[in-house]
This record gives sequence, structure tokens and C-alpha cells, in this order.
Amino acid sequence: MDHSATTPVDPLVVDAMLPFFTEAFGNASSLHSFGTEAADALSLARKQVADAIGAHPEEIIFTSGGTESDNLAIRGVVPYNNGKKHVITSVIEHPAVLNTCAFLEELGHEVTYVPVDADGVVDMNILEKSIKENTALISVMHANNEVGTIQPIEKISKIAKENNIYFHTDAVQSVGKIPVNVDDLGVDMLSISSHKIHGPKGVGALYVRKGTNISPIVFGGNHEKGMRSGTENVSGIVGFAKAMELAVKLLDADSIHMTRMRDSLISRVFDTISDVRLNGHPSRRLPNNVNMSFKYVEGESMLMLLDMQGVAVSTGSACSSKSLKASHVLSALEIEDEFIHGSLRMSLGRENTMDDIDYVVDALQETIAKLRAMSPLAGK
Repeated sequence: MDHSATTPVDPLVVDAMLPFFTEAFGNASSLHSFGTEAADALSLARKQVADAIGAHPEEIIFTSGGTESDNLAIRGVVPYNNGKKHVITSVIEHPAVLNTCAFLEELGHEVTYVPVDADGVVDMNILEKSIKENTALISVMHANNEVGTIQPIEKISKIAKENNIYFHTDAVQSVGKIPVNVDDLGVDMLSISSHKIHGPKGVGALYVRKGTNISPIVFGGNHEKGMRSGTENVSGIVGFAKAMELAVKLLDADSIHMTRMRDSLISRVFDTISDVRLNGHPSRRLPNNVNMSFKYVEGESMLMLLDMQGVAVSTGSACSSKSLKASHVLSALEIEDEFIHGSLRMSLGRENTMDDIDYVVDALQETIAKLRAMSPLAGK
């Protein structure tokens, strides 16, 4: 129940990758037949990833994952954009965006952090009013990794375009869950991560619309047309492309299946457990995301007791969940103190079943009853 943290690699993805570990092991930059075989595999993979999001192959830059893609989009555009030194983002972005923006602030750039409403939707009025003459970039995630809220990306892209500002979106959580087409969204750059869609870890991509003025942040042998130096991870990229192909093929079936399980989980929890709230937008949310807060209990305690029953959940983003601070996302939603530390994120995957939902609800009931019985606040 933690597929927003990572997913198991699909067996078909593994099958696609295996030859590139042993037989087709060439370096894609080599001129001999081993190299051209690897280069051909990269070209096909680039086309598969591009086709999956409605892009052109030459607009795809392969990276090590979502974090690098976010860094390349922000650090590759802002410092080199005709002296424009202002960035607009939201307060609920992934740390890959927030910490990159903080780094730019240390270099003298200005960043505006736009607040969200109680459902986690970006305040469009404040975003538009935040635009300045020297605004270089707007970066707002497509769907939030903790509460699953889907942002009005099409509206933001229209505002960005009207003001001649580049627009980047982190689509790491949305790709494979909801339709993602770069032209429909109107974005200039879009980040993707393989391991969120049943592909291998350590590989991802940044879509960069043709004509976008972007510079590399990693220098070396001019791989990826000079935009991301370093010998390409051919096996990983091939697996990533296969995962993207499967994600598009299975999107409708996966979405229906996960939405059904998500809604059942939410309704059953509300029917059987008191003092609980749903975090994030009630309907404009990812089909696999359930983020709930339980009064008078503590998230880490719930996580550990559920883990002992064979249920894997999260108290927030896996990239920052070792911190004991309240989630910056839930804090931005201004959730009450008695709820905020008792939050769980449950994120479904295509291999989950309704039997899993039944088991999880029973485990939750037992866990929360046990913790509340020990809490000095419960029952007051």
C-alpha cells in the first residue's frame, strides 16, 4: 500500500532489460556494432517515452530519475534566462523542487512560494499576482505525492504562456495514473520517474519542449545531445520505456481498478473508525491515493504496527519520511494539530485487490483501537 514510494518492476519490463546486461552490453557512443546496437535501443526507447506523453523523441532527455529531472529543469533554465532571476513555485512541491529553489535563493535568485487551499489546490489568484517582469520560470507539480491533489496545470500553463514565462511540472506521480499529454497540459518541461510506474530505479526523463532555452548542469562527454553527460544506462532506459508503454496500454483499466479500491477504502474507514479525516481534494485526486489523518494517534506508531501485520504504508513522502517534523504538505493545508501527526498515506497499485482493502481496513481498526487505548488524549 505504498506505491507512491516505489513499485515492483513488471516482469515484462525485466524481460526487456535482460539482454542489455549480457548480450547487448555495448556503449551507445561506440561506433562498432555493439555500440550501434545500444544506440538503436536508445533511439527506440526515446520514441516510446515520447509517444507515451505526446512529445517528439528529440524533446526527451534521459536522466537518473525525477530528482535530477527537476534539478535540470530549474537549474538549467533560471540562471541562463536573460538575467531573469525570479521563480514561482508552490509550498507543497516535492523536496527535489523546494530544495533546488532554496539553492537558487542562496545564489541570489528570488523565489515566490504560492500557498494552497485546504484541499491542496494552488491559489491561482496569488500565483498570477506573483508574476514579475523578471520571472523566468513557474514550477508546479501535476499531482501531489502526499495527498494526491491534481493541480490545474492547463490554467497555469495558459498564464505562463501569456506572460512569456517557462512552465515546468513534476509529473512523477501522475504519469501512469491519469492521462498526461504535454500539448494538452501546455507545459514547456515535464519530469518523469521510471520506478513509480513499474520500471527500474535510477532512471527517468525530462521532457523539454523544442525552443526552450535550457543549459546542462552535468558536463562531460556530450551525451544526450550535450544536455546530460555520462554513459547512458541502456538497460534501465529500455526498461523505463517498456514501463511507459505498458502504463499507457493499461491506463484505463488501472485507473478504474485503483479508483474502485480507493473509494472502497475511504468509505470503509469512515464507516468503521471515528475521528478521521481525508486529506487532499475529495474528487480531483489521483486514483490510487488515500491520505487520512486519525485523531489521538501518531503516524509512525501506526506505520510500525501495520508493518508488523504485513501492511506497508507511509507517513509522507518516502524521500523525507525519516524526518520527525510534520509534513510540509499537511502543514500547508493547515490541518489541525490533533490530526496532523496521525496521518497515513496509502497508495494503491495495479496488483492490489479488494481482498487487500478488506485486510487493510481490519488492520487499521485493530491498530488505531490499540493506540487510542494507550493515548491520554483519546476519550477526553
